[in-house]
Amino acid sequence: MGQKVGKIWLVGGTGESRNIAKAIADDNFHCIVTVTTTNAKTLYPINPKIAVKIGKLDSANIYHFCHQEKILAIVDASHPYAVKISQQVMQIAQQQSIPYLRYERPFLTHKNQVIELDSFDSLIQGDFLLNKRVLLTVGYQALSLFKQWQNKAILYGRILPRIQSLQVALKAGFTEERLIALRPPIKIDLEKALWQQWKINLVVSKASGKQGGEYLKAIVAEQLKIPLIIIKRPPIVYPQQTDKISDIINFCRQYC
Repeated sequence: MGQKVGKIWLVGGTGESRNIAKAIADDNFHCIVTVTTTNAKTLYPINPKIAVKIGKLDSANIYHFCHQEKILAIVDASHPYAVKISQQVMQIAQQQSIPYLRYERPFLTHKNQVIELDSFDSLIQGDFLLNKRVLLTVGYQALSLFKQWQNKAILYGRILPRIQSLQVALKAGFTEERLIALRPPIKIDLEKALWQQWKINLVVSKASGKQGGEYLKAIVAEQLKIPLIIIKRPPIVYPQQTDKISDIINFCRQYC
């Protein structure tokens, strides 16, 4: 029995989604990847079975997109904190009876030096930051949450080298000398040097998995004996999920 006419929609933009797209194409399926930035498009290999669409989608656009592209199945490999797009995609998938599979980065377990908090609210409302020299590696969108702490702690931010990231950080009260723009991956020696250069005594990160640098930060925190606060991933229930590419290929074979 031959393949159905249509495509697999890969909600992408992460390093893992590049590998997933390649695996899907290598198994002879047509895949359309959606990303939000031009830079993200460069992640993906040039392949006749991989198409990349740039732009943000809302619920209405997703509905038309699925019909226009004849989407047979959806693989959601968006960032662990991109909750809104995942919720929208799941809703449309359910309404249109389109099979949906979430790729979730493996969770990491930590021991010494790591404090796990359920949300940014728990961090902001507590006294964890008080009088600390804090390195925030939480993404530019979260920096505005820390504006109220600018006079109660010395805050440093690491952001991606993008104009939008810089603008948001400056508006949140970060001065130029307390910002550094770097594109990951960051090697352990550079990570350690940054913490030491700024005399950091507390680091805040997201539970973004090994791919997002969480594991490396935990290692440096242990080596330098600096507390690392990790904000847990937003709680979201997926109809089905996996952390294995082999499961994704079996999913594609089942529905496409």
